[in-house]
Amino acid sequence: MTDHSVFPDPTYRDTVLTPLFEGVKTHFAGHMGAINRAHLVMLSETGILPPDDVRSIAQALAAIEADTEIASLEYTGEHEDYFFLVEAELKRRLGDLGGALHTARSRNDMDHTLFKLALRGRAGALLDHALTLTDALIAKAELEKATLIVAYTHGQPAQPTTYGHYLGAVIEVLLRDIARLNAAADGLEHCPMGAAAITTSGFPIDRARVAALLGFEGPLLNSYGCIASVDYVTALYSAIKLMFLHLGRVIQDMQFWTAFEVGQLHVPDSLVQISSIMPQKRNPVPIEHLRHLASATVGHCDTITNVMHNTPFTDMNDSEGEVQQTGYAAFASGERVLQLLTALIPACSINADRVRRTSDAACITITELADTLVRDEALSFRAAHEIAAATAKAVIAEGAPLGQGYTAFRKAFGAATERSPKLDEAAFQTAVAPETFVARRDREGGPAEAALTSALSSYRDTAKVERANLQARQGRHQTAQQALNSAFDALL
Repeated sequence: MTDHSVFPDPTYRDTVLTPLFEGVKTHFAGHMGAINRAHLVMLSETGILPPDDVRSIAQALAAIEADTEIASLEYTGEHEDYFFLVEAELKRRLGDLGGALHTARSRNDMDHTLFKLALRGRAGALLDHALTLTDALIAKAELEKATLIVAYTHGQPAQPTTYGHYLGAVIEVLLRDIARLNAAADGLEHCPMGAAAITTSGFPIDRARVAALLGFEGPLLNSYGCIASVDYVTALYSAIKLMFLHLGRVIQDMQFWTAFEVGQLHVPDSLVQISSIMPQKRNPVPIEHLRHLASATVGHCDTITNVMHNTPFTDMNDSEGEVQQTGYAAFASGERVLQLLTALIPACSINADRVRRTSDAACITITELADTLVRDEALSFRAAHEIAAATAKAVIAEGAPLGQGYTAFRKAFGAATERSPKLDEAAFQTAVAPETFVARRDREGGPAEAALTSALSSYRDTAKVERANLQARQGRHQTAQQALNSAFDALL
């Protein structure tokens, strides 16, 4: 029979405390050690603890870390969690002095500092993968600046453009997503330590010193917000969600483009699986894996933000250990998407023959014929559009390429204007060639070579700025780690 007067209740131990303890072992124990060391350095430098006590605690902490194989620890329920296990070990070694390390702090401010430390490393790794993908996309777009593709709208062939131009659009969105993720990562860069439970402390603590030793830009100012606000969580996962929602749309295009009936995108054999029963089938299954992994990443992010919905603006378990650990699945699946896309997109190629056949069959250059009639025949665009439409209808009915439709064009032109066109057959063929269509779209942001070259240069510059933002944070973290090690070692 369960003794309900003794903590912890076995069921609570097994369903809540044990999983939390395992999560701390995996994700947070090292960060807790860093917080302990930084806090002790601050207690020493402010004179809150005397030098002899500081030295004893420092030596005990160092010994505990050296003696403890964290991965092999098993939760027994003797101590509520890993924090109390370490404190109990300090007390075992130092007696009552072991409890002095907790002066002027709480598990509340410690927890949110732990969570930020764990998230900022993961956010940095995800950003690094996203920037690597960006570099690969820019390089591929540069190679494919003149490679014609069929651009689709509403699922139908629309106009010719280039693969480089299409990838440029993907790059622009990805760079905006990286900027959002970088901004969200900046939201992890202010330290909750010193907030204690809610209202800071009556001791003369130096919050800025602890923040610096842990690699933060500074303290998070309002102490209530340090333990109550979860916008550092919701902002981060919202930014991650958007990145993979947007990449999922590109992945869906890849699925469509590789369909037999479209055949615009060719996936090399190294990334194709053959059916176990149908030897003619080439299955570009990495695209399917990309799609479900991107969707899973979006789902993981939604899980975290939805858990925060309608929770009180205070310290609460809804934003803490187990929820934090659940969110890390988004980083795992997201990194797989970014790595696979970085390998897949540069390896794929455009099927030029299929692009040409689709372009001819669907008359996707007909807009340029209308534009040419406006420029060279002094027609209104609406009149030119009607002539172009009649020309396209006629050649599609005949099953002929648009370039062979000069007779149909002359007929449509005469019916609409009661005169012959100035445009001869050679000029007509030039006007409806996809190369002409692209070359004449030379405005800023268009697919023509000069415009696209300029755009790709700007993408490189933007990517460098975002990379510099990431590296500045990572550099601060590394410098702080060295400073913390030196400051703690000086206490021994």
